[in-house]
Amino acid sequence: MGEQAADSLKKATKRASERAKPAREPVAVKGRKAKPESHLAMVRRARRINRELAEVYPYAHPELDFKNPFELLVATVLSAQTTDLRVNQTTPALFAAYPTPEDMAAAVPEEMEEIIRPTGFFRAKTKSLMGLSAALRDDFGGEVPGRLEDLVKLPGVGRKTANVVLGNAFGVPGITVDTHFGRLVRRWKWTEQEDPEKVEADVAAIFPKSEWTMLSHRVVFHGRRICHARRPACGACPIAPLCPSYGEGETGPEKARKLLKYEMGGQPGQRLSPPPDYPGKPAPALGAG
Repeated sequence: MGEQAADSLKKATKRASERAKPAREPVAVKGRKAKPESHLAMVRRARRINRELAEVYPYAHPELDFKNPFELLVATVLSAQTTDLRVNQTTPALFAAYPTPEDMAAAVPEEMEEIIRPTGFFRAKTKSLMGLSAALRDDFGGEVPGRLEDLVKLPGVGRKTANVVLGNAFGVPGITVDTHFGRLVRRWKWTEQEDPEKVEADVAAIFPKSEWTMLSHRVVFHGRRICHARRPACGACPIAPLCPSYGEGETGPEKARKLLKYEMGGQPGQRLSPPPDYPGKPAPALGAG
């Protein structure tokens, strides 16, 4: 870990620890009825949460390894119902065997299934990957299109996957509503919707378009590291004073710190090849350690 990256993590975790001891009471305390919040107040609180998360995770990034739009598209399709870590451990062999859409479209299905087996649902994923590769070859000259309306026509590609590719491979702003993002924005009362497209629309109305892609990364980072599904680390959360769901998880600072994951908990991240400014440890290759 470089000195600058290490310093960045040290400052971020210190801020998290300090903010976990709020100067004022959290928006809502367990067992206490909160006052109704106006829409304007919610928007202001949401934007402040985004600013706070930007300070805690200045290095937030997509946690899938990729070198080009095709690799990101394939990796995102593979990430369904598995971890980004398992995808990152699997894709080196996959891209070595099938580096282009033309190669992947011509693959022997059983051979590809064996490579991607660790990601689960490997038969369905093989069908999707070969189908989208054939579509890229036949309809887009072997190139990944940079428009949402084209991407969602590809086999196995929905709006979430399209937004991941557009935001991170083409610089087109988009909100990526995965399970972490949906869970957190409902906890924060930015929306009550369950349907991903409705969640996306509600959150898009709160933030300027220029923030959409990085907002997605910050929220997902926070969901994976601190605001977990079953045991959120409320006592180590830097945005505790802004959270209407404060108290759903462990509020004791020491116990909460033990729940922190990835670089916040001193553990490897999900990428084998993380960005240079990532302050944590690279993930191990498949079968390593």
